[in-house]
Amino acid sequence: MIRRAWLLTPLLLTLGCSPLAEQAVTETADGEVCVVPQGLRPAPAYRPPADEIARGVETAHYLMAVSWSPQACRTGKDYPDADHQCRDNRFGLTLHGLWPNGPTRSRHPRYCAAAPAMKAETVRRHFCMTPSPSLQQHEWAAHGTCGWDTPEAYFDQAARLWDGLNRPDLEAIPADRLTAGAIRDAFARANPGLPQDAVWVVLAEDHWFREARICYSKAFRWEACPNGVGPRDATPVRLAPRGRATAP
Repeated sequence: MIRRAWLLTPLLLTLGCSPLAEQAVTETADGEVCVVPQGLRPAPAYRPPADEIARGVETAHYLMAVSWSPQACRTGKDYPDADHQCRDNRFGLTLHGLWPNGPTRSRHPRYCAAAPAMKAETVRRHFCMTPSPSLQQHEWAAHGTCGWDTPEAYFDQAARLWDGLNRPDLEAIPADRLTAGAIRDAFARANPGLPQDAVWVVLAEDHWFREARICYSKAFRWEACPNGVGPRDATPVRLAPRGRATAP
């Protein structure tokens, strides 16, 4: 659930955002504040790389990729509009995407149909979940077209799963106890009924936590990940700290 309000200068100054005008601010159910940038525009449609198109591949299950935003900001490698999440906000966990997966590990449905540019209203509605118009366009093109007729239907489904997932406070785990198993356990403890083997932990170089991928059946119920869960439980993990949002 998201609570929305129009908040004025005092809170925006606290967040480090420009006080020149009112900005849309939302507060998520887990207490995280999200500033929706003014004039947020959709990313343009693009032509997918020919070698990444995989039409006609059966969907056997789904993954919901939940990213640690400070890691994306630390590396600066993700998307050209990264300022929205790295300068204007201080996100923790955000939604990377909802992915149809194939029956084998090597081939998954991708770029199944044409993907026109998204509507500005849709981009804004889901910004606090996926805070990058270019990432939203990519996820709709690469994954959404393989199961949904419109970006609205795709992101509405993703939002239902996102809103139904309690995001654990990973920063509360002591650094000397932060392991791949501790992250899986944190997600399982926050979500009764979610098995630990439904949480695939993904690490970047030098053991930095990148994201957790939650495995779902075709009926969108949690299930054990059919292709493993990533690093062993005892694998140590490093967590990038949240930066402070700064004024443009």
